[in-house]
Amino acid sequence: MLPLTSLGSVDLQAFMKARHIQGELLHLDSPTPTVETAAVAVGAQPEQIVKSILFLVDGQPVLAITCGTSYVERRAIAVRFGVGRKKVKLAAPETVAEVTGFLVGAMPPFGHRQPLLTLIDQRVLERPVVYAGGGSDYDLLRLDPRTILQVTQGEVLDLITPPGSETDLMDA
Repeated sequence: MLPLTSLGSVDLQAFMKARHIQGELLHLDSPTPTVETAAVAVGAQPEQIVKSILFLVDGQPVLAITCGTSYVERRAIAVRFGVGRKKVKLAAPETVAEVTGFLVGAMPPFGHRQPLLTLIDQRVLERPVVYAGGGSDYDLLRLDPRTILQVTQGEVLDLITPPGSETDLMDA
């Protein structure tokens, strides 16, 4: 079996054009491997940088989208799917590339090899504009966060607050 080729910013641009998705792909002069470097590169706050993180929930791929340097609470994902926290694992870089077509750190919120069940932290939608992975270390996607919700048909929930804490609105 031949190895799958990686997808990149050209593939993301083609995906967006074919579906008339509004957004601007920004090509940068230097790589943006972290939230902080991405924010500096585009003159934004770290909370405007959107991370797309692939988890495996009981072996099934689930994309989590959050803002800035926030830590995704695996228990929130576990509660959503009715599984134990140990059934929610961060996907290995090889798995990310295989499932999505994109490399870790450059993965956009959509345009993957296959449609992914997507969970979007509610804070993402509080921003008027966000910057997401653009398919390579040198590209970022500037867009309205509601576009991410529309394209992914994602589910909005609190991915940051641990379930059962006093600030959590759900019954755990």
